[in-house]
Amino acid sequence: MGDDSEWMKLPIDQKCEHKVWKARLNGYEEALKLFQRIEDEKSPEWGKYLGLLKKFVTDSNAVAQLKGLEAALAYVENAHLAGKTSGEVVSGVVSKVFNQPKARAKELGSDICLMYIEIERAEVVQDELIKGLDNKNPKIVVTCIETLRKALSEFGSKIITLKPVVKVLPKQFESREKAVRDEAKLLSVEIYKWIRDALRPPLQGINSVQLKELEEEWVKLPTTAPKQSRFLRSQQALKAKFEQQQAAGGDEADDDDDEPAPQVDPYELLEPVEILSKLPKDFYDKIEAKKWQERKEALEALETLAKNPKLENGDYGDLVRALKKVIGKDANVMLVTLAAKCLAGLAAGLRKKFGTYAGHVVPTILEKFKEKKPQVVQALQEAIDAVFLTTTLQNISEDVLGVMDNKNPSIKQQASLFLARSFRHCTQATLPKSMLKAFCPAFLKQVNDSAPEVRDAAYEALGTAMKVVGEKAVNPFLADLDKLKLDKIKESADKVELLGKKGGGGAEKKAPAAKVAPPAKVAPPAENPARSSGPPKKASAAKIEVCEEKSAAVLPASCMQLLDSANWKERLASMEEFQKAVEQMDKNEMPCQALVRMLAKKPGWKETNFQVMQMKLHIVGLIAQKGSFSKTSAFVVLDGLVDKIGDVKCGGKAKEGLTATAEACSLPWTAEQVVSMVFAQKNPKNQAETLNWLSNAMKEFGFTGINVKGFINNVKTALGATNPAVRTAAITLLGVMYLYMGAPLRMFFEDEKPALLKQIDDEFEKMQGQSPPAAFRGTKKGGAEEDGEEADEQEEDGGGAPDIMDLLPRSDVSDKITQDMVDKMADKNWKIRKEGLDEVAAVISEAKFIQPSIGELPMALKGRLNDSNKILDIGSISANIIYRSMGPALKQHVKSLGMPIITVLGDSKTNVRAAAMTTLQAWVEQTGMKDWLEGEDLSEELKRENPFLRQEVLGWLAEKLPTMRTVPSDLMLCVPYLFICLEDRNGDVRKKAQDALPTFMMHLGYEKMLKATGKLKPASKEPVSALLEKARAVMPAKPAPPPGKAGAAKSSSGGAPASKSGWLGVLGKKAPVTKVKDEEDRSGVIFILVPNGKEQRIKEEKGLKVLKWNFQTPRDEYVDQLKTQMSTCFARWLQDELFHASDFQRQVKAIGVMGERMEDELEGTVSCLDLILKWFTLRFFETNSTVLMKVLEYLKQLFPTLSRENYHLNEYEASSFIPYLILKVGESKDVVRKDVRAILTMLCKVYPASKVFPFLMDGTKSKNSKQRAECLEELGCLIENYGMNVCQPTPAKSLKEIAVHIGDRDNSVRNAALNTVVAVYNVCGDQVYKLIGNLSEKEMSMLEERVKRSAKKTPAAAPPPNRQAAERERLQREHPSNPNATFMRKPAQQPQEEVPNKLNQARAQNAEREHSHPSIPKEFQLDLDMIENDHTRVSELPDLVQHKLEELLEPIMMPEPKIRSVSPHFDDLHNSTASTINFVISQVASGDINTSIQALAQIDEVLRQEDKAEAMSGHIDQFLIATFMQLRLIYNTHMADDRLDKKDIFKLYSCIIGNMLSLFSMESLAREASMGVLKDLMHGLITLMLDARVEDIEDGQQLIRSVNLLVVRVLEKSDQTNILSALLVLLQDSLTTSSGSPMFAELVMKCLWRMIRFLPETINSINLDRILLDVHNFMKVFPKEKLKQLKSDVPHRTLKTLLHTLCKLTGAKILDHMSMIENRNESELEAHLRRVVKHSGNFSGMKSDRGTEKGQDDRMSKAKVSDILSEIFKKIGSKENTKEGLTELYEYKQKYSDADLEPFLRNTSQFFQSYVERGLRMIESEREGKGRIQPSSTDSGSVPLNGEEMKPAVYYERLKILRQRQGLENNSRVEGDSGPTRPITSLLSKPSVASSTDMLQSKLSQLKESRESHFQQEQSHSHSPTRSSSPAANLDDLKKRLERIKSNRQ
Repeated sequence: MGDDSEWMKLPIDQKCEHKVWKARLNGYEEALKLFQRIEDEKSPEWGKYLGLLKKFVTDSNAVAQLKGLEAALAYVENAHLAGKTSGEVVSGVVSKVFNQPKARAKELGSDICLMYIEIERAEVVQDELIKGLDNKNPKIVVTCIETLRKALSEFGSKIITLKPVVKVLPKQFESREKAVRDEAKLLSVEIYKWIRDALRPPLQGINSVQLKELEEEWVKLPTTAPKQSRFLRSQQALKAKFEQQQAAGGDEADDDDDEPAPQVDPYELLEPVEILSKLPKDFYDKIEAKKWQERKEALEALETLAKNPKLENGDYGDLVRALKKVIGKDANVMLVTLAAKCLAGLAAGLRKKFGTYAGHVVPTILEKFKEKKPQVVQALQEAIDAVFLTTTLQNISEDVLGVMDNKNPSIKQQASLFLARSFRHCTQATLPKSMLKAFCPAFLKQVNDSAPEVRDAAYEALGTAMKVVGEKAVNPFLADLDKLKLDKIKESADKVELLGKKGGGGAEKKAPAAKVAPPAKVAPPAENPARSSGPPKKASAAKIEVCEEKSAAVLPASCMQLLDSANWKERLASMEEFQKAVEQMDKNEMPCQALVRMLAKKPGWKETNFQVMQMKLHIVGLIAQKGSFSKTSAFVVLDGLVDKIGDVKCGGKAKEGLTATAEACSLPWTAEQVVSMVFAQKNPKNQAETLNWLSNAMKEFGFTGINVKGFINNVKTALGATNPAVRTAAITLLGVMYLYMGAPLRMFFEDEKPALLKQIDDEFEKMQGQSPPAAFRGTKKGGAEEDGEEADEQEEDGGGAPDIMDLLPRSDVSDKITQDMVDKMADKNWKIRKEGLDEVAAVISEAKFIQPSIGELPMALKGRLNDSNKILDIGSISANIIYRSMGPALKQHVKSLGMPIITVLGDSKTNVRAAAMTTLQAWVEQTGMKDWLEGEDLSEELKRENPFLRQEVLGWLAEKLPTMRTVPSDLMLCVPYLFICLEDRNGDVRKKAQDALPTFMMHLGYEKMLKATGKLKPASKEPVSALLEKARAVMPAKPAPPPGKAGAAKSSSGGAPASKSGWLGVLGKKAPVTKVKDEEDRSGVIFILVPNGKEQRIKEEKGLKVLKWNFQTPRDEYVDQLKTQMSTCFARWLQDELFHASDFQRQVKAIGVMGERMEDELEGTVSCLDLILKWFTLRFFETNSTVLMKVLEYLKQLFPTLSRENYHLNEYEASSFIPYLILKVGESKDVVRKDVRAILTMLCKVYPASKVFPFLMDGTKSKNSKQRAECLEELGCLIENYGMNVCQPTPAKSLKEIAVHIGDRDNSVRNAALNTVVAVYNVCGDQVYKLIGNLSEKEMSMLEERVKRSAKKTPAAAPPPNRQAAERERLQREHPSNPNATFMRKPAQQPQEEVPNKLNQARAQNAEREHSHPSIPKEFQLDLDMIENDHTRVSELPDLVQHKLEELLEPIMMPEPKIRSVSPHFDDLHNSTASTINFVISQVASGDINTSIQALAQIDEVLRQEDKAEAMSGHIDQFLIATFMQLRLIYNTHMADDRLDKKDIFKLYSCIIGNMLSLFSMESLAREASMGVLKDLMHGLITLMLDARVEDIEDGQQLIRSVNLLVVRVLEKSDQTNILSALLVLLQDSLTTSSGSPMFAELVMKCLWRMIRFLPETINSINLDRILLDVHNFMKVFPKEKLKQLKSDVPHRTLKTLLHTLCKLTGAKILDHMSMIENRNESELEAHLRRVVKHSGNFSGMKSDRGTEKGQDDRMSKAKVSDILSEIFKKIGSKENTKEGLTELYEYKQKYSDADLEPFLRNTSQFFQSYVERGLRMIESEREGKGRIQPSSTDSGSVPLNGEEMKPAVYYERLKILRQRQGLENNSRVEGDSGPTRPITSLLSKPSVASSTDMLQSKLSQLKESRESHFQQEQSHSHSPTRSSSPAANLDDLKKRLERIKSNRQ
């Protein structure tokens, strides 16, 4: 029982996973109670059990498992997170619960599955249950089937997808277990309830007895459809409705169900059958056989296969061609019937996949309808009906219309009947007016046909169309039919029963309603003209009488009497009265038609007096402007207006009348009537003026709706007129039309004479670049029925460019595409195939514009698209480009010929792919995108595992999808393959897939695509979901829809907006009108004041009428809700900018505008404040830092403004904003956190701090440690500033929660919590210990320590007088991990890699401080003497010292890590540039040589431009890593691959070296390279220099020279500390590795010698601490003894020379630079350095004495010396005597070692001095026989490399020389030590030569140094021992004195 007491104390979650089953049982019971008790579904408690839930259901103890199942069910039912566990839990239930013997366990397991379905995880549950059906345990199978049945019964077929269930059902009937078969039977019965007969085909294969039993059960089922009885969480509205129906009871509710279960297509439940491979091998031979019996055998074999109800997709092209040939040409009708049946079977089995072939077989079937035999006709009807279901009416319309005029009545009859049957499958949407416009004229011809069967068929077709779309849509086309024929059509319509009754019924109901609505307009038939050219010829007498009566009612009697007076003056007076009456008339009272008929009364428009005529025309304009002027009225006046338009006196008034008529009746209609009337006349003056008026009217009205077809022929007539004025007017009109239509307009006139065509081109050129003027006239009476219809037609036809293409005259080239051409294209000889292609291209080019009927050409061209000969491949693609001649009708060839073009995109040849893409783009221009996305064809292409194809297609889709407003649902079929491409091995495919992802999402939606990831493998699901989340943030917005019909009619600007969506949208022109309009809109207010708008929103949210603004991440419904709320009170343009998805700069500008107008529109800002803050919360969830910073900037402006206005946030605004603002306080970027903290400070001025406090408390529960720490800091500030009253709900509860964080794992959180508690302590004292509750001993000790420290600082840390002081103090607290630590401890807390740089900085600051003591403010200086001696003030002293100490020593501290870590080059504004550079750099290491070269070329271009090179900053290490990885790849892989061309490798090497040279020529960039990266880079370069294989490459030697140059550049330009450190580590590695080449170490040492040589110049920039640490590590691995054991002693000498040089340059200070070495005893470094420092003084004195003796013995006169040396240097300067001169100089220096060479070398170049120095060294080595010294720049000249043993005295001699060179020799030192004297004197005879040479080198070096700047000289002199050691000494002294002061206090 002791054990029991142990686990009883554990928390619930730990009990649940305890090893003792009783503990688990107890844990499950307590968990169950807990789950039932928690009310908040988003409570953090749920998260604790997320990973334990599977263990609940899979517990090994049956008793515990039962209780675990109950707890799991409660969890799933109540927890918000439960959905995440669905997969693992359901899997566990299936495997571990369904096999249990206890029924209760199975029942609970089943309930858990059903509950997961209820919380929207149906797909996962269903998948797991179906997997369970494969289990070997029959118990599991039975329970899985039972659970599936329950789920279907309760949730219905909408939720449970039946296709996968039906697929596995037949297998269950074969089970040996009766229980499984019985359960399968019950499931089949349940499925049958939902889908009825659709279940029969999939179960046809089961045992006949079982099938019979099922049939018997099915018959017993009720006929009423079952209903869903259990609902998903998202279906709560349906649930409420269902419960109401249940409460109402009875079957009445059943009838009201407006959402019946969806009809399941049996086809979808079937498995496809592959038949192509099952065809007889000799099928194609037999079907071509001469004997009909053989052909019949082949067809019968095919018929059997085609009877399969669902066929696998494949290439059926050859098969369809064979059947088509039989149907079209076989004389045996029995075979024709058989072939038609086969064709019908293929179409039914393939469905939409057969659409590719539909266009090829429809014409043949229609032609074959000439057969009279009923069985043939019936088979053909079935075939064409089946084919129609696979395509669209639009695709086959051209073929059907082509046979409607056939001479054979049977063909016409069957074509009409076929259309009638097809119409039954259509709806109003799929049978648009554009289709009716094409078919109705053909039907009208057949209605008048002589053959009665043709007429009846036409009646039936028209009747069916009327039934589908309604009478209103069809009646305009039937205006000329007499009543008898109309009645027959209506009678046919009544008989028709539509297949889609819902659509038809709706249309039928709407038609009468529309008809009744405007009763006034039904009466006169002339109101609905059918393109008549003028008014009715005869007006009935009754009508004229009616008009006279109506006119008499509104006109004076005298006016009526004098209208037809013979006296013109009386007629004029009558007109004046007429005009007055019209002007005074009310619009509703004006009988327009009656008045214009009075004006037309004799003499009417034949009026001879121009004054009267002018008045008449003016009155016409008045009536049109003021009254309801109809088209009927217009017909009365148009003749007169057109007749007088050319009149000199009346023409102006006539044009005004026409303009007024156009405003009343629309310009498109008026223009068409006027142009047709005027060209029916012969008056050229009228024609010219009409065209001029039309040109002007188009500018005034815009181009919307202009029916070009209506008058284009008349314009052509005008161009051919003899009168020049008419031609000029026509050309001017074309110029205006060009503004709107662009280049396609010229196509109409290409056949004109060259001279005329030149005039047209000149006019077009004048208009080039101009924009259409703003339209200012339009239809004032937008309610006209006719206008609405025409607008409908235009919308459906699409307007714009496609109409132009439809208008062009097209040639039928089907006869010219001969069978011979087709055969040639299929020939085996590629030359003949090319000849065939050329012939086809010639035919199409000659025709220019062709009709879509092109015979066998599509199939022939398709065969050539993948021609083995790439010339023909590209040729056939080019032939497809010529297909643009076909225009929009090309759509019908998309499936047959367009999709194979996409296949060509997978070709490996770049030029072939480019040609294919060009063709594809040309096709899409003509066809649009919709047809390409329909069906499975595109997804089948993406399914091909071809990287070229995938990247081209995805790139194409990414470009096209954003331009589409809607897409077919079939696009979803591409999504699985898009997901596959996201993880493709090819980087380009992945990139293109990621680019395409947002464009797919904009149409399909995030949720739908996320759901599709459920079918991915578990390993793929998470990365794809992450990419979806990223894509969601950059998802582009859908393009705005074009202006609606109503909008177009009502727009005061006429056609401008429509023109943008029509011509201008297609042709790519801009519409400045809209732009101006937008700018005008933006000048208005941006916030619209809605009275009580905010209060209403608050009320709606409280009443749960809208979603409460509370989420973890914002879902789409929240965004949509916010858009809806903003639409009423934000300016439209501002809302569009704020929600612009693809361009974040638009959002930034919008926030800027809001900030600029804040003061001006403060009232509006306050009224919309809740919406503004909500929009900002959405931005907090995005990754774009530019927008975020702009938001924070706005908030920093907003809250102070609100505070000044004394505005306070209400609860609604605060709760929807503050929690999300607090999320950003944990942002990783300092600048963001700083702004958020500032905003929180401001927030307390507009919202009570006590209410902000709980929000911050919630923020401390975050998983983000930064957020927790910052929230705790803010809490401390609130308590400091506002006291304990801010702690809500109570101080005790708050403090307990805060104290919990003292034990946090994160150091910063612990400190923040401690600081906050200390803040409370400062306010309320010891009471804090009661408030915080119980703490562990460790935590309490930490707190007490912190409180104790704070007590010491009390006076200095007293509450600051203002907020700024508090802010400063908080910032000080925020950085160090231990705020009270002294500066001596801080360096140890810095990251390891930052220490060296910080040491440099500290040392630099020390040096600066030595020169700038006076500038330190007095308050930071301490009089330590006075403090030490004044014991009376010691009690108050520590406070002052403690406070001032930090300020005093601050400069010595290392810089704050946050300042150094943020590079300006990573500014968020350059995110896009940085990501681009990252991508390019990643390609540098590519395994593909070309990819790497391209990437290197791009980087080289950046590096070569100084202004752009800075972009590489921050990427140098990354770039160098990629480079040496590529070097490694070349060395290990490419060089060993014989298949690769060595020239490519050489090119790659050249690119790498070129890039490196460019990089290391820029010191600022070169210094960014880190030590580790430089080490690897040098390793790679040295390895390359030693690679013998490089010499075999052409120009290999040149390459090695380039590498040598690069190495020198790296050594010179890199950070000297990093490169020296890298070389030391590299040397250590090379000596450690026994397998390495000895040459490698030698080259590394040469590099080190070079670095040693330049140490005097670079010593100030080197971090000696790091170098000594590296030397220490080296000497640890290689002690002196081990170094001497190496084959060569050069490494030993190299190391010693380095240390000697460092000692020489720094003196005793070198010992202060060992701070980074933890244990100095591990190596001999310290002892060695001390030895060198100790002996350095002795050497100097002895060397100096020796030089003095030498000088006294051999002194010469200055003049003689000058002459000799002048002669020697002349020889050295001449080419011939150089060597002789150097030899003489060497001998002279041996003889006169103290000779001064400086005057001779001072004015020479650096190169000459180096040359002399090198030459002397060579001579010295030759004469002494010390071996050859390499003249390489990397060798050291002062140390022999031949391994000769040198005694210490020689090194002392060298050291002495070096000390003299640096001015460190102290000549006054007394020779005291005799120890080293003997060895030196013993060697005096030998080193005299060396000594003289060294003296010369010393002179040369001194001369070199004398060229340096004055500042450097001063700096070098400042290295005296006393000066250099003073800062350290002073600092030590200062520390000691401060310590004494502290000890005195204690």
